[in-house]
Amino acid sequence: MDLAYAAADVIVSRAGAIAISELCCVGKPIILIPSPNVSENHQYKNAQSLVNKNAALLVKDRDASRKLVLMLLELLSDSSKQEKLSNNIKKLAVKDAADRIAEIALGLIK
Repeated sequence: MDLAYAAADVIVSRAGAIAISELCCVGKPIILIPSPNVSENHQYKNAQSLVNKNAALLVKDRDASRKLVLMLLELLSDSSKQEKLSNNIKKLAVKDAADRIAEIALGLIK
């Protein structure tokens, strides 16, 4: 996936927590299509959280066949919007998560 992410100008993805975590580190502009088939609509909530920070765009699954291509073409033609989304999603990246978890775990042992 790292090669695919590196080659992409824009990434279209579901909005699971692991995917979003990776995409924040990648730092590319993204369009999220949350799966409606998950408990408590958590993918929509994940995606909306990024949209609220101007770090991603969102297309509802039921609208994807009508809106995704148009939104993608619009984003590809707007380098300013791409840069803004990219800069904002990079701010959300947590690149030292393993160290943080290890530190907490070691603290529990003491």
